[in-house]
Amino acid sequence: MALKTAERVSRDVTDNFVFQRSKLAYVEAVKRIQGEVLEIGTGTGYGIDIIAPMCSRFVTLDKTRSEELGAIPEGVEFVEAVVPPLPFADESFDVVVSFQVIEHIKRDKEFVREVRRVLKKGGKFIVSTPNRPMSLTRNPWHVREYTYEQFSALLSEFADVEAKGVAGNERVWSYYEKNRESVRRITRFDIFRMQWWMPRWVLQIPYDILNRLNRRRLHSENKTLTENIAMEDYYLQDVDNRCFDLFYIATK
Repeated sequence: MALKTAERVSRDVTDNFVFQRSKLAYVEAVKRIQGEVLEIGTGTGYGIDIIAPMCSRFVTLDKTRSEELGAIPEGVEFVEAVVPPLPFADESFDVVVSFQVIEHIKRDKEFVREVRRVLKKGGKFIVSTPNRPMSLTRNPWHVREYTYEQFSALLSEFADVEAKGVAGNERVWSYYEKNRESVRRITRFDIFRMQWWMPRWVLQIPYDILNRLNRRRLHSENKTLTENIAMEDYYLQDVDNRCFDLFYIATK
């Protein structure tokens, strides 16, 4: 059984700040997809219903099947695999989408090469990942996080790269600032800055428990704000350090 962590974004109301932001990635991707599409990182499956109707073939891949995934819709292919490599032939897809996944992958350069390999010429890789300057603490579930300069360099072998970022309005920023203060109160006890030098595996479970408790407390103290954040409170803009996520469209 796969560990249920806060890293798999759910529809739970305490996840709303992250869920609505994550949903935006799929809605923006739909404007740019056609043909045969591969998703890397199914998660809880909330993006399937958004993307699947818009393409001729939809394959969604994850290393494990989430308990929240439920039944796979007819016509959608689910593949369970650890990547890289990708278990597909060269030039199999018109579009590859992967949201909030690459930060978990140790061999990120190989991962990007594999995406290029399975894309048809002119195909697009639509990818999102956290923007490192906006992270409030170290996330030990992430192998790394990227600045937009680092992410641009990682995708530099593509013929064209459009660099966007996910930004938010005043409501989103209000929640973010309350979260920042809450995280500050928790991390003030880390006087030896252990989060930055201890092995990731040691910190993963404590981080996940504290992250979940923090989201629940933020909801209990700011119920209206937490529940009223909507996807429309987020938008794409030219990337900068104040974007919550990096959102790139790389063309082969």
